[in-house]
Amino acid sequence: MANNRASGLAKTSPILIIGAGVFGLSTAIHAARRGYTNITVFDRQSYEQSNYDFDKGCDAASADINKIVRTAYGDEIDHQEMCTEAIKEWREWDQEIASGKDLPPGMTTEDRVFVNNGSLSLSATQRLDMYEVDSIEGMRAAGLRKSALVTTDEKDQTEASKQGFAYALDPFRREEKGLPYIGLLDTTGGYAVADNACRLALHKAKRLGVRFVFGERRGTLKELVYRDESRTDVTGIITEDGSVHSSSLVLLACGGWTPALVPQLDGITEATAGSVALVKIPPTSRLRERYSEKNFPTFQFRMYGGSNGGLYGFACDNRGLLKIGYRGTRYTNPLVQQDGKERSVPITRWTLPHRTDKIAAHALAVINQFIDEEMPDIRAEGLGITRTRLCWYTDTFDDHYIIDYVPGSTSLMVATGCSGHAFKFLPNIGKHVVDIWERSGTDQLPKSRWLWRRLREGQKPDNIIMQGSAGPNTLSKANMVLAGQEATLAKL
Repeated sequence: MANNRASGLAKTSPILIIGAGVFGLSTAIHAARRGYTNITVFDRQSYEQSNYDFDKGCDAASADINKIVRTAYGDEIDHQEMCTEAIKEWREWDQEIASGKDLPPGMTTEDRVFVNNGSLSLSATQRLDMYEVDSIEGMRAAGLRKSALVTTDEKDQTEASKQGFAYALDPFRREEKGLPYIGLLDTTGGYAVADNACRLALHKAKRLGVRFVFGERRGTLKELVYRDESRTDVTGIITEDGSVHSSSLVLLACGGWTPALVPQLDGITEATAGSVALVKIPPTSRLRERYSEKNFPTFQFRMYGGSNGGLYGFACDNRGLLKIGYRGTRYTNPLVQQDGKERSVPITRWTLPHRTDKIAAHALAVINQFIDEEMPDIRAEGLGITRTRLCWYTDTFDDHYIIDYVPGSTSLMVATGCSGHAFKFLPNIGKHVVDIWERSGTDQLPKSRWLWRRLREGQKPDNIIMQGSAGPNTLSKANMVLAGQEATLAKL
């Protein structure tokens, strides 16, 4: 569904971006580079003090220790091309850091934003999943033959060794256990150091003249100011401190909080929670080396394994934190909103009035079983999960972003629906958002997929969303547990 271009949006027009996560930061950078000179970003988090650290009160998906970066994207060649471009920029950002020129406060030349330790998508069967088959075809067609390696292929094993990625072929040592270990190793990939990346992006935006307003009162959106009773066009926002901020364009990039702010998104996108567990490995443990980025890849395991699959994880970071995530079940938190309709709203360690450190017992059990079976050396050292958290995404019915003007509006946009695929594009997703607000190239892929749309008659959705409190995966129906509480699939 095409919408009207913003009327009279000059380079000096006041533009307000709500949310300083991936979409907000990237859009601010690219808009400023394109010559827009009056951009203000609002966020309730005090990111200048917290540095995007979850332990310091940050609870957006962007506030994390690491995120997957991969070029392998099935038959979605546009995403493959975007990631190739993003990785080039990730490397340039690391070069800037290493040079020591104009670093964010507290960052040193030893810091990085991208770690190229390989991205492994591993099956639990003797065959590659079709997604990996399509990824191989796409990458090889793009001239990345030596970067798309099949773990069980002898020639590819030799190539992986030449590139220094032999450790990533069978990191769980499944072959010696007599288990299948076929998978796709993407040697272009690895992970982004999420908090560092956001800190650097924030710094870049400031240097380009973007203003930031942070804090629970000054930086928090209280309400949109509508032009008239039709409630389509907006003239600005009111923040929690009562201040009115006028604008020609408001972009809502609030992550998992966006769907509840824009009722028009009903049926298009919904906030859903993934489950994250952390294992703390002591400095004296040999496992620090075993699971270091030099010896262990970023991985995805049984991503199409239903509620007992959908696992992913990362190498141990310099704090000894080894992170394992679970997306086999996408949980929701439906709450009745002011208009009487239920919409899923994030709940985290830091949300008020309700908070939680817990995850569903089933999610914890799946992760525990994975550790037992694939990483038994962790158990052998008497280690286990020390912390858990919910990580909130916005899932769309078709797994594509929703970046567009709200129907009928020329002054209100959304950029959301990342479905867990946004962070790797922090360096470049913003230019596409600016293209869309300028209505440039919106008839071309990938932007044409991201415009406002509805599930068509006869279309099969990738994600079933908006089931409300009657849905099977609401947190209220789950047995919620903390790290350390016993949770095994056999007992559930």
